[in-house]
Amino acid sequence: MILRKRYLDRLRRRLDQFPVVAILGARQVGKTTLAQQVSEASLKPVVRFDLEDPDTLALMAEPKLALGELQGLVVIDEIQRQPGLFPVLRVLVDRPGNPARFLVLGSASPDLLRQSSETLAGRIAYEYLDGFDLDEVGAEQRDRLWLRGGFPMSFLAAEEASSYEWRRNFIQTFLERDIPQLGFRVPGTTLHRFWRMLAHYHGQVWNGSELARSFGVSTSSVRRYLDVLDGCLVVRLLLPWHENIGKRQVRAPKVYVADTGLLHTLLGLESRDALLGHPKVGASWEGFVLHEVIMHLGARPEECFFWATHSGAEIDLLVVRDNRRIGVEIKRTTTPRTTRSMHAARESLHLDQTVVIHAGDQSFPLAEGIRAVAFARLRDDLTPQAGHSGA
Repeated sequence: MILRKRYLDRLRRRLDQFPVVAILGARQVGKTTLAQQVSEASLKPVVRFDLEDPDTLALMAEPKLALGELQGLVVIDEIQRQPGLFPVLRVLVDRPGNPARFLVLGSASPDLLRQSSETLAGRIAYEYLDGFDLDEVGAEQRDRLWLRGGFPMSFLAAEEASSYEWRRNFIQTFLERDIPQLGFRVPGTTLHRFWRMLAHYHGQVWNGSELARSFGVSTSSVRRYLDVLDGCLVVRLLLPWHENIGKRQVRAPKVYVADTGLLHTLLGLESRDALLGHPKVGASWEGFVLHEVIMHLGARPEECFFWATHSGAEIDLLVVRDNRRIGVEIKRTTTPRTTRSMHAARESLHLDQTVVIHAGDQSFPLAEGIRAVAFARLRDDLTPQAGHSGA
């Protein structure tokens, strides 16, 4: 078991501040294990309910009776199975001297988010859980993490074949069982075809018309399929940044399969050799590094963008925080250089810091205000403090 210290620290702070804390993430990403780690560190009594257990569901037929007398930490897993609990939680946490804190776990369906935010406004905090990242597994495991992705069962599998088979089964189960349970009415076979097609567009600007023609459906249909996968946190949409700078700028989001292990499975890539020989290897590495940089800097989704103009200038990642900006370019090369596009982005966006993440072993200055950072040295040479000061 890998101790997820960063998440544990944040959850402890949130539980001190809010009566209800929600851990949201894709299925099998480690929510239950993280809640167990929180429970083991708790100094108060802990009671756990799993809403996938029929006996627990029967008990929750009268939720106020089941929960009303509890003290300490109350963990409720698979909360999306019974969203009607949220009004009961509001009543319980509004009691004078409320003796309990509630840690609820669920997959981030839009309906779940809407109901929880409307019912528990001001009383609930959200923690989005991703798979393992480089800070947790160590830089020496970067190739394994890239190939297998961050889902714990995939990353920790004893063999590559076992990891690949787990991901194949996850995709099938996710589409056939989990998607309907989250309230989405899209056939699993349709979403599987769309997700596989989307894997070939990984790292590209969303073009709904092109995808609709290729898929043989309407533009609104492919957008609905995209929203389903985005809402279930298996697709990442990186929004475009635009401002009044006198240039025509791209206004559509970039689309990434959120986990590179799932990306490689959707592309049928079972080994590192197969990945390195595939046309999407560069896009795969870009998505992997993009995720790691965002996680390492602790950037929130609403702080992360890409920027591009129709004339060709672009930056892969723009983090905007506290009126400061850091631009990140990602190059799968061991000899990074500055480009006209970097200088154009730096000038047009008034970047406070520009970083080029590359596949080499050393970090060094490239030009005034532009630094090359080796991905292998990300933890040492691009610290969260530097990210805050440059964002």
